[in-house]
Amino acid sequence: MKTVDIRELVRFSDEEPRRSALMDGERLWSEVVCLQGSQGVGPLRDERSDGLVVILSGEVAAQVGRGRARMKQWEAIAVPAGEELTVRNASDDPAVVLFVVAPPPGT
Repeated sequence: MKTVDIRELVRFSDEEPRRSALMDGERLWSEVVCLQGSQGVGPLRDERSDGLVVILSGEVAAQVGRGRARMKQWEAIAVPAGEELTVRNASDDPAVVLFVVAPPPGT
């Protein structure tokens, strides 16, 4: 068994969100996304995969389908298959977000 220190994936870019794969397997996929300024990702959608979004640090504005929420560190939301997800940094401080999807997108 191999462990991963997620802190090693926390890096920011002034140009765009920084996305780093965490785990990538046949039945589960995850990545760490680092956002600063007004950076965001989405809309993202997969018709077959459910997702989980966990805020590891910072504060983001999240939209799942028509629902919206402002999320802070340690908060999580589920993203049902087929729903669109958009996440955007919502403060002056940077944010680190964990995305987990099963099955992996596009499978």
